[in-house]
Amino acid sequence: MHTFGLDVGSTTVKAVLMDAGYEISWQRYERHRTRQISKILDFLQAIHDEFNDPVIRVFTTGSGGKQAAKLIGARHFQEVNALGSAVERFHTNIASAFELGGQDSKYINWYGRDDSFVAMNDRCAGGTGATIDRIISKLGITRESIEEITYDTEKLYPVAGKCGVFAETDLNSLQKQGVSRESLLLSLFNAIVEQNLAVLARGHMPSPPLLLLGGPNVFFPALRDAWRACLQSIWKERNISFNGDAVIVPPNALYYGALGTALLGASSKSEETPSACSTIIDRITEASIGKSFSDRLKSGGPPLLHAEEERKKLSEIVSKPHGAVQPPSNRELHVYIGIDGGSTSTKGVILDTDENVVETAYMISNGNPVDDTRAILNEMHQKAQSHDLKLDVRGIGFTGYAKDLLSAVFGGDIAVVETVAHTLGALKYYPSCDVVCDVGGQDIKIILLKNGAIRDFRLNTQCSAGNGYYLQSTAERFGYSIGDFAEAAFQLVPSRISTSDVLCFSRPILSTSSSLVGHQKKSWQVL
Repeated sequence: MHTFGLDVGSTTVKAVLMDAGYEISWQRYERHRTRQISKILDFLQAIHDEFNDPVIRVFTTGSGGKQAAKLIGARHFQEVNALGSAVERFHTNIASAFELGGQDSKYINWYGRDDSFVAMNDRCAGGTGATIDRIISKLGITRESIEEITYDTEKLYPVAGKCGVFAETDLNSLQKQGVSRESLLLSLFNAIVEQNLAVLARGHMPSPPLLLLGGPNVFFPALRDAWRACLQSIWKERNISFNGDAVIVPPNALYYGALGTALLGASSKSEETPSACSTIIDRITEASIGKSFSDRLKSGGPPLLHAEEERKKLSEIVSKPHGAVQPPSNRELHVYIGIDGGSTSTKGVILDTDENVVETAYMISNGNPVDDTRAILNEMHQKAQSHDLKLDVRGIGFTGYAKDLLSAVFGGDIAVVETVAHTLGALKYYPSCDVVCDVGGQDIKIILLKNGAIRDFRLNTQCSAGNGYYLQSTAERFGYSIGDFAEAAFQLVPSRISTSDVLCFSRPILSTSSSLVGHQKKSWQVL
């Protein structure tokens, strides 16, 4: 009989099959992309086929393990206990262990085998694999290039590790200053290590020899080197002796949670009845997949829109910027350009001298604000040419995170802070408004107005949840591109929304300040 240990985490499922002699017969690690039960079924089917439908006992751990245990009829173990059990089984001399997961981190410090300190993050996913995933995706760095990056203290910049939004804000500012992607990633790794050492350890100094566990520590060599550099610096300051093997990444570092729950289950007097693998597969299928997808949708809440008329009305509101006009063709037009170089996207707008919107453009950032702005300008220029317009650029202004860099590169006439730009745009079309809410890629702003002036404003500072980039990363976790996410959300509407409608839902109203009027003329060649 085999023991099957399942670690169902926030982003991945890890599994080990252990024989009666505690030897690993089979193991697997895969991202579940929010389809945890489906991935467990895949694992069970693989074991069924490879071992000819073996009889197994199943034990679970991890943030999603309790729900899986209910479906399977298995016993669930708390993940820190499972992790500690595996370390104590395979490493009798280890003093400390850190594990970084998708959305949590764990720390165990042993003061002898009968006394230990344990901690786990419980408030924020900052400093975990989820933060690393978002930054890597944002920077556009490939897995192959990450493995070639080496840790270098000369390439480090100050980055906050307390929260993902703080880290992204700092990295975004550094990126706009021209700091290399390699330095940005190294700075993030260093911040994550310092965050865990300062906050998760809670004063309980880790001692050598120390284990590094979990996916991020396995997949990113520079992160492991950051751990070694920071730990060795601390140990030297405190006169703690260590050698070259003081920080260890064991061969099965990905599987310690699954190993631990299998060990706890195998050694406990569990009442769970062993079952053939095929029986467990049938049990899960009947409990979880029995209802059709449409039936499960009906059991949810009401649709976002209840009728086709509501969808059309919403589409009409958001599909066209305020003040947009069809410019006359085959003539020269005096215009002013506004560019919003945001954290995750770049927006552009062209206004005529009557402050009508002539052209707009929007694109998700490719990581270089200068190249992104150049692409936006080229797109608007080509649109104008298609209308036989000759644009005489009289001024250009910038806002957003990259405003100062872009203004310097492109010769801007003005670089205005975002709150002012939003206020001017809002008052242009809604003179009596007193609140402006902007959900951006990386932050959310609430601007309070009184008599046409900014009275106060609030900016999110504690968490990145709820902003545009959070929505984008959530879409990717569910297997959708950001362009298809809105369509998936509206799929209960009788008539499905087209991709073109979806794109306009995410586009803000584009506007620029009229203070550009009167500035010197600029040519497209200069821009």
